[in-house]
Amino acid sequence: MGIVEEAHNVKILGTGDRTIVLAHGFGTDQSVWKHLVPHLVDDYKVVLFDNMGAGTTNPDYFDFERYSTLEGYAYDVIAILEELQIPRCIYVGHSVSAMIGAIASVARPDLFTKLVAVSGSPRYLNDVDYFGGFEQEDLDQLFEAMRSNYKAWCSGFAPLAVGGDMESVAVQEFSRTLFNMRPDIALSVLQIIFQSDLRHMLPHVTVPCHIIQSMKDLAVPVVVSEYLHQNLGCESIVEVMSTDGHLPQLSSPDVVIPVLLRHIRYDIAVDK
Repeated sequence: MGIVEEAHNVKILGTGDRTIVLAHGFGTDQSVWKHLVPHLVDDYKVVLFDNMGAGTTNPDYFDFERYSTLEGYAYDVIAILEELQIPRCIYVGHSVSAMIGAIASVARPDLFTKLVAVSGSPRYLNDVDYFGGFEQEDLDQLFEAMRSNYKAWCSGFAPLAVGGDMESVAVQEFSRTLFNMRPDIALSVLQIIFQSDLRHMLPHVTVPCHIIQSMKDLAVPVVVSEYLHQNLGCESIVEVMSTDGHLPQLSSPDVVIPVLLRHIRYDIAVDK
């Protein structure tokens, strides 16, 4: 196993001719895809990995300078594909990893046949003529709460992000992976995500993109999916699901898994 593979806990499952890469978002790890993976392994080679900074990775490997922008994570994705000698893949990215995949695809479009973006956003802050869902004051309060008592913040944030019942298995699962992150790393990562603005990059994306979004999502207002659709330089398609929460693949798998499988299997040209 190579250095990159080991650092990111890379797992390869299935034996298909085509490769799918599953990339998780903030506060989770590759286990967030557990409901989807069994439906893929008979037809695809499936690559799972953990983003640096996830609770399952070695915190000593987290380079605060490298990960001061989302490009650091995008170069990790490219490094994983290169180390595994994967010539092209279908990339499924959740939350921040939707945008990380977009950045990687601009740098190396040859590596990607399509992007499937789940709950992704190019900017979380509101701006003139743009609704991202947050004001700077909201974010400052959130960061301060993380600094003052990380465990308490996790307990409060998890049910808000997941949506639905506070006692649900999905909320407990997200609480666990969130709390597994080292607090200073979690704060740094979330600050970089929430302060990022990738709107300028969207016209440069050429790889077809399938945009999948929950009707109700604390982190990403539903209008953001239409903004992506209108501003991406590539062919794109949007599907808004009747789900609640930012981690629908974990909280509403019965609804989400069929949607994901459809977008993975069929190309936009076929859908038209």
